[in-house]
Amino acid sequence: MPHLKRVKIWGVVALTGAGLVAAPALPAAADVVTDPAAFVDPFIGSARDGNTWPGAVRPYGMLSWSPTSTRGDQTSTGAANGYQYDVTRIRGLSLTHLNGAGCNPGAAGDVPILPFASAVDSSPSADSTDAKYATNFSHADESAKPGRYTVKLADGVRADLAVTARAGVGQFTFPAGRPANLLFRTSNSLNGSEDAEITVDAANRRVTGSVLTGAFCGRRANGGTNNRKTYYRLYFSAQFDRAVTGTGTWVNGTLQPGGTRATGGEGYATGADRAGRGSGGWVSFASGSDVRMRIGISYVSLAGAERNRDTELAAGVDVPAVAAQAYDDWKRQLSAVQVTGGSTAQRTAFYTALYHSLLQPNLVSDVDGRYLGSDQAVHSITAGQGAQYGTFSGWDQYRAQIQLLALLKPAVAGDYAQSMYQFAQQHNGIWDRWLHNNGPTHVMTGDPAAPTLATFVAMGADHFDTAGAYASLYRQATVQNAEALNDGGCPGQCTGQRPALNQYLASRYAPQNACHCWGGAAETLENSLADFSLAQWAQRLGRTSEQATMATRAGYWRNTFNPATGYQQARNVDGSWVGGFSPSTDVGFAQGTSATYTWMVPQNVTGLAAAMGGTGPAVQRLDAFFHDDAGNWAVKGGSSVRYDPGNEPGLHAPWLYNAFGQPAKTQATTREIVDTVYGTGPSGLPGNDDLGTMSAWYVFAAIGIFPQVVGRAELLVGSPLFPSVKLVRDNGVVLTVDAPATTDANQYVQSASLDGATLNRSWLPESFVRGGGTLALTMGSAASTWGTATANRPPDRTGTGPVTLVQLDKCLDVNNSSTANGTKVQIWGCNGTNAQQWTVPGDGTVRALGKCLDVTSSGTANGVKLQLYDCNGSGAQQWTYVPASQALRNPRSGRCVDDPSGSTTNGTQLQLWDCNASNAQRITVPA
Repeated sequence: MPHLKRVKIWGVVALTGAGLVAAPALPAAADVVTDPAAFVDPFIGSARDGNTWPGAVRPYGMLSWSPTSTRGDQTSTGAANGYQYDVTRIRGLSLTHLNGAGCNPGAAGDVPILPFASAVDSSPSADSTDAKYATNFSHADESAKPGRYTVKLADGVRADLAVTARAGVGQFTFPAGRPANLLFRTSNSLNGSEDAEITVDAANRRVTGSVLTGAFCGRRANGGTNNRKTYYRLYFSAQFDRAVTGTGTWVNGTLQPGGTRATGGEGYATGADRAGRGSGGWVSFASGSDVRMRIGISYVSLAGAERNRDTELAAGVDVPAVAAQAYDDWKRQLSAVQVTGGSTAQRTAFYTALYHSLLQPNLVSDVDGRYLGSDQAVHSITAGQGAQYGTFSGWDQYRAQIQLLALLKPAVAGDYAQSMYQFAQQHNGIWDRWLHNNGPTHVMTGDPAAPTLATFVAMGADHFDTAGAYASLYRQATVQNAEALNDGGCPGQCTGQRPALNQYLASRYAPQNACHCWGGAAETLENSLADFSLAQWAQRLGRTSEQATMATRAGYWRNTFNPATGYQQARNVDGSWVGGFSPSTDVGFAQGTSATYTWMVPQNVTGLAAAMGGTGPAVQRLDAFFHDDAGNWAVKGGSSVRYDPGNEPGLHAPWLYNAFGQPAKTQATTREIVDTVYGTGPSGLPGNDDLGTMSAWYVFAAIGIFPQVVGRAELLVGSPLFPSVKLVRDNGVVLTVDAPATTDANQYVQSASLDGATLNRSWLPESFVRGGGTLALTMGSAASTWGTATANRPPDRTGTGPVTLVQLDKCLDVNNSSTANGTKVQIWGCNGTNAQQWTVPGDGTVRALGKCLDVTSSGTANGVKLQLYDCNGSGAQQWTYVPASQALRNPRSGRCVDDPSGSTTNGTQLQLWDCNASNAQRITVPA
């Protein structure tokens, strides 16, 4: 997208002069996007490994009808999810897909249906190079919009597809004078199949069948030991509007003209052995026919597929009618976010990203509420549950997509949470980190279900069994399960939810040589964040003991931070650091390097800064993460030691500047990524969309907000791309972000208000998400001091961080970082060092450097000085925070922490004094 040259701000933050602030001017009401579906381009992300696809699908749809392409190998496809823009040869139009998942093959691509205008005179399974039973096409003859896909193939056949949630209608127009066949390649799922069957009923103009399959990120081994299993059977039932004139089937290399039934999967044979195997069938129609087909699918039964079809698609319905309904459905869903202004390209990138974000989760329950569980038994949705949803790319989605879902669609998010809980109950209590439909695939690392559900609760998407789900997740985090030591599928598909949990709890980190996981340092960081989210959830439930346990474990990230290198680093079980370290190493990490993972501590940013030597050094390192050695932007990926916009562990990194007191750098960095990394066209995504994760990041960044940390609902303020954005949650709550002067040049926040009151903080409270409100931003062309004061930075939610004097921008400081008893506690300029890291553990104490804030000699009189001392449980070390007056009170004396005479001099020792609500006593403490 076009953009103006950025003003570099990587030195001292510039003060803003009045002449640099653009005058606010509200956009005209007519500028509001009223038809967001018109700006959706389903082809965005279909190249450059975005792994999206252009086919017809409804929001959260079970059925997604889109091409499966071929590069000339029957055992592979053009891309991970069947479609790659530069591959223009189609094997069939498949009924299921995953959005943007990595690996080739990814998953799904079930039941490719090929309209074929030539004679079927050999087995399609025997066509191992797709030389005959595949057809070329041109992008000039292809179109897509939300809910509809159309393509004219090189042999003259035109396919026009539209869908409901669980069914679809296709119009297949065959050329005159040529055969008119529809091939059902039932065994040819992307990952192969264990079994498949098809029945052709010419008299009733019907084809039915199913495929037994599963696996993600690679095919199941035939008798091997990997973790790729069969976990679902997809049933389909197709009904035609005209007479069938011929039938046939095939099994492996044998063709049966006139056949009406065939069975046989590809057997999950690996490599070339798989070629030439499988079964399918076809139906023929009169030459030149215009054939309309209604088709339904189900993971429960053939009767379920027929019921889904006939409930959602009336007999006689045509493609234009269904396409119009699908378009209106998408229009309603996308209208949850209403923007003004922006170029056509910006609107297209934005609404397509929102579209991709709302493709998942995917329905797995039928219209009667029945679904296939993770135990392979059929279940029904619970009372109050709208639907059962499947597919959870946890390691990816919990960083952006699930927050956007909870923000806009809390009802769907709540049903999703209930669905995940039910799948876990059916799986011996284990919450898998990567579900495909109903099936656990174990892909990636960490325990992403915990932060996902804790975030749903925080954001008000809590209409599920929150107590039951919490108890289940807490148990998995505290009691080692039977799969915890299973190395099957490792490193990328380790079985256990919390691998080697007992060892983790004993070591307080995941040892690289004993973790039964992908990478010990990555596992430690992931678990620390998951435990933080459980602590937040426990607090909401009033489970104080469990909260304290998990809050402590949220700090285990420190145990894999090597102070000698200044980076996250893998450790062995004996405590030694794994050798051969450099910031570019991926040893101990999962799909990333130490340089990226080191920043993955959003729950304790001030603690991370302290570990790096203070806020100043941390900012310098973060600057280098986004720039090359010459100071130029380096945000497009390609370097193992810099930001990669296509990889999840660093997605939050551009927003860390807010916590470091330099929100203008967040604004500049996110704008640079939005404008130069994302865009329109097939290459408009930076990499795998990963079930809407990258798209959701873009949506948040373009709005100008981003979730601070999982398990919470606070939002960080960035730089809005549009003059006004209105978000309407499906519970009726409305959030508005107004930035009328924003442009490519005016990307910096000068001042802000929240519901009319001045807002100096660079973050928004949970009440904004849960109750709504209006954030108004004045934008300008230069960086300002807005949000830079220590008191205005987003606080850590770990109970650890700076204790600040609100009006002075000073922090409580331990003199010379000494741990000697009696060391004075003083005011000092905030610097992010360990001498200013205070913990409020919930027992009434306030601690730093392993000792407690103490009243000298247990005094109670005005003027008694404060010091650091060994924690001893006395009343001299008990403190209560009073939010109304922002005071820290000592109950024993009844007096408050006080800055003598409101001094601004570094080194002034703090004292006790009568509580008086003066600025000298206004203090913030870590949450």
